[in-house]
Amino acid sequence: MYEILLDVPVKASPADVFKAVSTSEGLNHWWTEFSTGEPKVGAIYELRFGEDYIWRAEVTRYVPDSEFEVRMTEADTDWIGTIVSFRLQPVGNLTWVRFSHVGWPVRNEHYRISCNCWALYLRILRRHLEYGEMVPYDARLAA
Repeated sequence: MYEILLDVPVKASPADVFKAVSTSEGLNHWWTEFSTGEPKVGAIYELRFGEDYIWRAEVTRYVPDSEFEVRMTEADTDWIGTIVSFRLQPVGNLTWVRFSHVGWPVRNEHYRISCNCWALYLRILRRHLEYGEMVPYDARLAA
């Protein structure tokens, strides 16, 4: 199995970062076009990335202001069963976002694209939390 691991320092409180990575409203600001779901273990999130990309994920870990994790249940074939997680660590006036997307069955083209996309999306998350920037969904991969 293969992994995507990224660490991002964010000048924001763990509570603000946690809200951004664990709530539908937060996810819509930096990752999804539109999402629904409740941040609690066992809940199912619907993650929309356009008409042809409506994915689902089950919350598998929820520790307020600290850890949020989902297992992809409906998605592109190579994402199904993978785990996307955010572990937050306060350090001074920063929150370190320790991101992982683990369980990739193969290192294929989609894996390589996702490595790049996650780095871009996490940058958008950081800029949104630090500067209030809002990047329209259709422009996010070019930001």
